[in-house]
Amino acid sequence: MKRICTLGAVLVAVAALAGNAASATPKLTATVADPVVITLKQGAAKVTKLKAGKYTIVVQDKSAAHNFHLTGPGFNKATSVSGKATTTWTVNLKKGKWTYVCDPHKSFMKGSFTVS
Repeated sequence: MKRICTLGAVLVAVAALAGNAASATPKLTATVADPVVITLKQGAAKVTKLKAGKYTIVVQDKSAAHNFHLTGPGFNKATSVSGKATTTWTVNLKKGKWTYVCDPHKSFMKGSFTVS
């Protein structure tokens, strides 16, 4: 009887850990750097489509000549043009088109993705 209870406790603990891993917030990495680099990736893949929901975006602003500016439905946030920093944003991505640009060079430093 004791072994059955112990096995049951282990199974409950494993299920709880699996549930926490499944509900982890997905991480995206945004990079803006010299000479003219601007990207948004999930792992090694460029972001083109995402599911709606909560995401963590680590923004690596590596240039004092550029910024990373993200806009989408109900969201508008940017890093400083004159600064360099790594910052983390928690974003609730809503359905629609999202764009990111370097404001001083928005005609050629830009990207976009859709959220469904």
